[in-house]
Amino acid sequence: MKKWILPVVLFISGSSVVMAQSSSKRSLLPTDIYRIKNVSDPQVSPDGKWIAYTVSMADSAKDKRNTDIWMVSWDGHQTVQLTHTPESESMPRWSPDGKYLSFVSARMGNAMAQIWLLDRRGGEAKQITHLKGDLDEYVWSPDGKQILLTMKDQDFSDTASTKTRKPYVIDRYHFKEDITGYLDNRHTHLYLFDVQAEKLDTLTKGQFDESAPAWSPDSKRIAFVSNRTADPDKNDNTDIWLMNAEKGASLQQVTTWPGSDTRPMWSPDGQSIAYLQSSSNEAFTMYGQNILVVVPANGGTPVLLTTAIDRPVSNQQWAADGKYIYCLITDNRKKYLAKVELATQKIQPLVEGEFCLERLNMSDNKSQMAALWSDPYHPYEVVVIEGNAMHQITHMNDDFMQSLTLAKVEGFTSVSKDGTKVPCLLFTPPGMDNATKLSAIFYIHGGPVAQDDYAFDFTRQVLAAGNFAVIGVNYRGSNGSGLAYIKAIYADWGNKEVMDITGAADYLIKAGKIDGNRMGISGWSYGGISTNYTIATDNRFKAAASGAGSSLQLSMYGFDQYITQYETELGKPWEHPEKWMALSYPFFHVNKIKTPTLFMASEKDFNVPTIGAEQMYQALKSIGVPTELVIYPGQHHGIIKPSYQVDRLERYLVWFKQYLQ
Repeated sequence: MKKWILPVVLFISGSSVVMAQSSSKRSLLPTDIYRIKNVSDPQVSPDGKWIAYTVSMADSAKDKRNTDIWMVSWDGHQTVQLTHTPESESMPRWSPDGKYLSFVSARMGNAMAQIWLLDRRGGEAKQITHLKGDLDEYVWSPDGKQILLTMKDQDFSDTASTKTRKPYVIDRYHFKEDITGYLDNRHTHLYLFDVQAEKLDTLTKGQFDESAPAWSPDSKRIAFVSNRTADPDKNDNTDIWLMNAEKGASLQQVTTWPGSDTRPMWSPDGQSIAYLQSSSNEAFTMYGQNILVVVPANGGTPVLLTTAIDRPVSNQQWAADGKYIYCLITDNRKKYLAKVELATQKIQPLVEGEFCLERLNMSDNKSQMAALWSDPYHPYEVVVIEGNAMHQITHMNDDFMQSLTLAKVEGFTSVSKDGTKVPCLLFTPPGMDNATKLSAIFYIHGGPVAQDDYAFDFTRQVLAAGNFAVIGVNYRGSNGSGLAYIKAIYADWGNKEVMDITGAADYLIKAGKIDGNRMGISGWSYGGISTNYTIATDNRFKAAASGAGSSLQLSMYGFDQYITQYETELGKPWEHPEKWMALSYPFFHVNKIKTPTLFMASEKDFNVPTIGAEQMYQALKSIGVPTELVIYPGQHHGIIKPSYQVDRLERYLVWFKQYLQ
């Protein structure tokens, strides 16, 4: 069924869903993680008649997620599940003639994920690759004869017959990374796979990594991204490179920006390449936002198209005539579709409202467009876009969401004590729209260069269902509010973020929305770090839950994965100890903390390692502040085991109810 979504009324419609109370409805529970279906990766078929996508669900019995591939007709009238195996399938991609749908899976006992072909005329999927390394991404050539892929070098260090693992031998500057672990000298390279002969050729080698491969329209050339500086570990200077689609071909460097250049995409006539350039030209480019740029394919002067809007751009797609480029723009809690005219650099919003779009995708002839859409009351679903309207064509979560009463979500803007305007979100508990002086949880986003937005937020909705007002604060350092706003916390962590968080608290207390004596604070990653900074500054918060955070920043040097950022932003600790000490103030001023705090961490986290939580737990335990430490076995920075995700949410609720209600 086609569900039309008109951007100007979308938020109103969503609110009406929330306001309609029914005795048969209930609030969201932590265990509902097993009910939500995660829809992702829409891929429009070459003829524009079908859209393939993935659906992921948590399996409580196996305690893991399983992903299958589905497809839906353009009008939304037909939906077909294409894979049903116990193993996951992902990355659906159409062959250019539309006869096959390829996907990636480690099914049939494969140690490594392989590419499989599913014939749309019927029959079982066929494995076509026998890769020995970790497959990263792949793309069909426009003529359908070859598949270009990126794959990590094969690991020869351990074999099935090896009883004792060999020691790690490390000689790299950046030597560890979350999930991957300790980094050796294996790299990710380009490979060319002949579909008919099922033959794999190596295109690139050496001590560099390649990513984001893209075919020219005539299937003769390849654009890709690589950092080929003297030591890529020490900077983010990726550039766009070209080569002919053949073994032994020479490389041509197209871009020279000292920051990052990413995601090349050829124009329909093959004469130009659109890509994303970081606004930052430093060695570490996190405090920046991507700009849409076009450069002649054979080299020339790049044209920056979106600097005027001062907002990050993503997911660009060429129009069929090559005169426009579609893209997604992150702006003030929203993420909307716009088109950019190359001749005039005019930026025209097309589909915009209190919602977010992701994963924009177009048919090969550029005539059909699909994306993912979510608002505060609906998890992501597939939509198709026609002009400046869109309609929803998947309904994976509709029935379940209609059985719930959700928190009302509304945006507000607070003003910090230095006059800075801060965009925020308020989640009001179900059925309590007119309540005043609610107990409140400030749930702080990570990043820090990210934003709390108008998309469905399972964690905050669960917390609100516990009768808490839940607040998201887009503190300085967040994106969506301009480059200066992002860079405001550079080498000054825990200052302006805390000012903005406490400013949002002051605003809501004054407005009578929340009770200033019953406030809690929480977050994961930089949200956990910000939690630590806040409770060391402001004792009004009566409970805290700090996840994957750190406070003694000095101890993170060489212990986590951020060496490039640290030396770029702060300098070496022995050369600039005053900076490192200043940013470690929650630990060195732990005696100021009175807030009962729950610390959480993942055992195998190399992003923000457990030592950050362990040190703060030990410090609070030492001075007699109520505290508890929870470590999730075998998990990395992002917890993926469903039972642990449920456990974390349940612990949040128990902890905050104990101290705030």
